[in-house]
Amino acid sequence: MKTVQFREALREAMSEEMRRDENVFLMGEEVAEYNGAYKVSQGMLDEFGDKRIIDTPIAELGFTGIAVGASMNGLRPIVEFMTWNFAILAADQIINSAAKMLQMSGGQYHCPIVFRGGNGTAGQLAATHSQAFESFYAHVPGLKVVTPSNPADAKGLLKSAIRDESPIVFLESEKMYGDKGEIPEGEYLVPIGLADVKVKGSDVTLVSFGKIIKEAYKAAEELKKEGIVCEVIDLRTVRPIDYDTVVESIKKTNRCVVVEESWPLASISSEIAYHLQRYAFDYLDAPVMRVTQSDTPFPFSPTLMDEALPNVSRIIDAVKATMYKN
Repeated sequence: MKTVQFREALREAMSEEMRRDENVFLMGEEVAEYNGAYKVSQGMLDEFGDKRIIDTPIAELGFTGIAVGASMNGLRPIVEFMTWNFAILAADQIINSAAKMLQMSGGQYHCPIVFRGGNGTAGQLAATHSQAFESFYAHVPGLKVVTPSNPADAKGLLKSAIRDESPIVFLESEKMYGDKGEIPEGEYLVPIGLADVKVKGSDVTLVSFGKIIKEAYKAAEELKKEGIVCEVIDLRTVRPIDYDTVVESIKKTNRCVVVEESWPLASISSEIAYHLQRYAFDYLDAPVMRVTQSDTPFPFSPTLMDEALPNVSRIIDAVKATMYKN
């Protein structure tokens, strides 16, 4: 094992796959000469050259369209968006071209692309630059949606995503790029669509993903001091969702709280709550609770930011509500 930053784990994944497959290339704003807006691609231009590490204009719709065409012709693009908020401009190419191409071509054209970049809130960036897009893209058939929470999963999932034949939406976070964690030495992959039980527990299941799972870990530690032992599941992938791992946990704990960064309506937590009442109803001793971002555009004020996002206090309250404790 070795300790690396989240950004370094992503860089290792891309570099290893580019060495393995000459059809893999990276494109996006500032990925080459500037070494990436968040230094994820640092040094890659020197190794792979400007034919495979490609700086683009500020034109998300345009360069995403180029990537779709390239993937249909045998290449495997990695498209870096400086933020997924900017990728709204490319949603037509992601949703109407990449996601639908296999079906609309009668199986003739796959679109093996990884669309990746910063997602969700990242300090005082205000409403238009602070959106979490997990449920937005998970709603679309034809896409796979991956959201790692630590360096090891980031590397293993990104390598799997680059090798996948489907278009992959890979959601990171500006706040995680400097996070450090251990990753295995050498070649390893993390399967897409497989959740991970990060913390074993017996009293309630906390389900989360992405950077907001850190709040779930903190809440679990606080609750442990009160004798409430939480099981924490990191979904890692929100399309497809590994429902089986969640259901098996509910069979043991009989209670569930879902924590996510995005808005409540039509959310990943809504989908999990439905699935549990459909397939684990007899094991539930309380309604499924969820802790999400407030149902408002994200605020600029630091005080309001703290109120809008899921936090330890809100998670603890939700857990105790499932246990009918004040």
